This record gives sequence, C-alpha cells and structure tokens, in this order.
Amino acid sequence: MDVLEREAGLRRELSPRQLTMIAIGGAIGTGLFLGSSISIRLAGPAVVVSYFIGAVIAFLMTLALGELAVRHPTAGSFGVHAEIYQGPWAGFTVRWSYWFAQTIAIGGEVIATGIYARFWFPTVPLWVFVVLFSAVLVAVNAMHVGAFGAFEYWFAMIKVTAIVLFILFGIAILTGLHPAQVPGASGYAGFAPHGIPGIWLGVVMAMFSYLGTEIVAVTSGEAADPARAIPRAMRATVLRLILFYVASMALLIALVPWREVGLDRSPFVKVFEMIGFPGAASVMNFVVLTAALSSINANLYLTSRMLFSLARSGDAPAAFGRLSARGTPVAALLASTGGMAVAAALSKLIAGDAFVALVGVAIFGGLYVWAQIFLTHLLFSYQRRRGAGGAVGGQTAGVGLRTAGSAL
Repeated sequence: MDVLEREAGLRRELSPRQLTMIAIGGAIGTGLFLGSSISIRLAGPAVVVSYFIGAVIAFLMTLALGELAVRHPTAGSFGVHAEIYQGPWAGFTVRWSYWFAQTIAIGGEVIATGIYARFWFPTVPLWVFVVLFSAVLVAVNAMHVGAFGAFEYWFAMIKVTAIVLFILFGIAILTGLHPAQVPGASGYAGFAPHGIPGIWLGVVMAMFSYLGTEIVAVTSGEAADPARAIPRAMRATVLRLILFYVASMALLIALVPWREVGLDRSPFVKVFEMIGFPGAASVMNFVVLTAALSSINANLYLTSRMLFSLARSGDAPAAFGRLSARGTPVAALLASTGGMAVAAALSKLIAGDAFVALVGVAIFGGLYVWAQIFLTHLLFSYQRRRGAGGAVGGQTAGVGLRTAGSAL
C-alpha cells in the first residue's frame, strides 16, 4: 500500500518557518541547557571539540535524512524509509525504538523543568512540577497541528533569542566591552584533563543535545509543501544549531570553571549568578524553563506521530492510528505520555539521579535510530544509482531529489 495513502488524514498546515522552529525547539532544550553539564564534567574545556564533532555527525545525518524525507514525506519518516529500503523488520524496530527512546527523553526533560522551577520554589516537591507541566503540554498537543505549530514557533523563538543574547553578552565580557569579574579559565589543569577518552565521552552526551533535529522529517507528513520546505528547514536548523552549540560551549568554558558545573542548575544560569547582575539569573532560568517546555512539546509531537505511523502500518494497536476531528492522533498522544509517568515516579523515588538515568536510555535509542538513517540512505543511494526509484511518493520524487540536492 502506498505509504502516503496509508497515513492519510493528517493536515498539511505547517509552513517552512514553522518547520524550522519546531526542529530547533525539539533540539535546543535540556540537552544544551542542563545535559551540557555532564559533557563539561566528562571532557573539561575540550567539550568544545566534543560539540563540534557532534555537529559534524548531525550535519551529515540531516543531509541523508533530507533526501529521504523529500522523496517520502510521511509522518513515519525514517521508520517508513527503513521499511522501504531495508524491510518491514527494520521499519518496525526503528519506529518502536525511536518512540520508546523519545518517550523516555520526554520524562527526563520534564524532570529538568521541575529542577528549573525549584530555582524559585525550592520547598515544592519535584514531582508537583512534573505533573503540572505534563498536563499543560499534553493539552497543547491535543490541538490541531496549525495551533501547535504557532505555539511551538514562539516558544522556540524565546530560546533562540536568549542564546543569541547570551553569546553577544559573553563576547562583550571577554572583550572588556562590559566589565565583570568572572573566574574564567583559571585552574583548568589543561585543555583536555581527561584526555581523548573524555572528549569522546563528551561526544556521546553532546549527541543528546543534537537529538531532535530529525523532527523535520517527521513533520514532512504535515508540511504544506514538503519538496520545498523540508530541505530548507533541514539546512537552516543544523547550521543554527552548530553556531549556537559550539559558540555557547566556548563561552561557558571561558566564563565558568568547568569543575564548578553540576546538575543542580543550568550552567547558563550559573554564569549570570557569578556575574552578579540583579535578576539576570532569574531571567535566564525562565529562558531555560521555556526551552525545556518547548522541547517536550516538540517531542510529544514526534512520539505521537511515530506511534500513529506504527498503527497505520499494522505494527501497533489500530486505536493509535485514529484521528480526532482536529486531525490529531489523540490516543497515540496519550500513550506517548508514558515517559512523563515514569518521570513523576522517579522524581519521587530517586530525585537526584532521575535525570541522568532517563537521559542514558534516550541517548541509546536515539543513536540507534541515527545509525539506521545512515544505513537506509546508503541503500537509497544504491537504488537511485541503479535507476530503481521507489513507488512511494512518486509524484514528488523527481522534483524532491533535485530540490534536496540544490538546497542541501
């Protein structure tokens, strides 16, 4: 059955600018604002190298996925691509692995929102914030996709603006344009205190920051003009992420001693605490909170569409493939809140280690899916060279591949 017909019913309402901001919203979140603390502790100042290596891998992945998504614009995305070019079993494992990993990642991000909120309300139990934020974001995702896209666009815009201002502000301090007493690079014990192994361990954690860029391919099933919008959104997303991540890590290392970075709060908030600007730390904490909420919002979209695709292909209960009157797979959305339930339980049982435990599971699943994207693209390229065009998405194939090649 043609996959485009199999997943019919989703509304194509997302514009190119919304696709780009949704992708940035899915990627820029706790991986940068809180997970970067783990990378810094593992690699030391060499975390800049770790993030650059991660950027190269992410860029290559978007090149591969961009071509596939234009050829086959479906909600199942890389899971459907694996099914087409590797076989049904590959499509099954990729989609279920990704759904599970991202569902768990959502749990980790919800815990991060609780950590941020306790900056202002330290006496409130962590699980209270986990439940509160979860309920709000599920309600947002239950709306029609156009409303979701508009909401996510402005949510993501807040953190993009904040990162740009952080970079400009950090440059002003380092160049002396704005005088401030900061510890800087004192006491580093070398650029790579843990050697090459530390840098590569930092890469693994840095990849958690880049996970989410693949959301552009998933939105292709609801993009208004996938042949034009997908390559454009892919390119804009990955270039901005490389700039934001590498520049932010360089400034953090220059402003904050890496040994003082921990998971008690975001290192970005710590910068403003150490500088001593009244209220600046609270403003930055608000920004990282909205960043986490934006990332959760985007990942709920991801997981619900992946489960919807599984149901439409017969690999999940049929109820998850049904759409509401607004064109939203509500049953798949509710099932994708499982990570939030796990997060609520862990935040009460092992509050101190809950974030790291959930992030570890998410990284494993995400990297498996990325490896499958590269393998699928190799097979896709092999068939294309032999002139074996797939039947799926045939009407967009020719123009899509040309557009992907020129744009990417």
